[in-house]
Amino acid sequence: MPSQSAPARTGGRAQATRATLLEAAREVFAQSGFAEANIADVVARAGASVGSLYHHFGGKADLYLALFEDYQGRQEERAAAAVRDARTEGRTDPADLFLAGAGAYLRGCWVERDLARLFLTGGGPSGFELIARRRYREWTRVNATLLRADEQPMGETLVLVLTSVVAEAGSEVAVRESEEEAYQLADEVIELIARISPPQ
Repeated sequence: MPSQSAPARTGGRAQATRATLLEAAREVFAQSGFAEANIADVVARAGASVGSLYHHFGGKADLYLALFEDYQGRQEERAAAAVRDARTEGRTDPADLFLAGAGAYLRGCWVERDLARLFLTGGGPSGFELIARRRYREWTRVNATLLRADEQPMGETLVLVLTSVVAEAGSEVAVRESEEEAYQLADEVIELIARISPPQ
């Protein structure tokens, strides 16, 4: 039995170190931006070594991309959870489900406004724009399925427009001065999208 618990402890420590490094990187990147951020500041904040950072991430660019992927994963889960909750409530209209997910995404942009501002203003490592664009296309495909784009005229174009509106609104929500302003903007965006979404 002891031989099985040692790897578990090691794995737990590795995960804890990774999480600590990501949290420190979040603070440093949000404060300084990617270009000005310093690896030494990240490891100092994390109370870790440079070697441990390179072991987990390989460098500053990989650390930034890991932070982006984690953020996107949380945003996707917020939207998916809102859609699941709406379905549990008995809501079945595709446009209504899309709005539930979009609303959760926009509120997430405020909740994690430090990261939303960082990633939505650009300035990441070389190749970041392509990675972000790929995630955006995946998001658009998910919305196309949710909205049954293939069943309506210009469905794919409509999904592209709606997804773009939500993404742009997210960057504006993230820079509001207060939670009240941010959530008011999010609610107004959802209300406007509801007006232009076609009935199912």
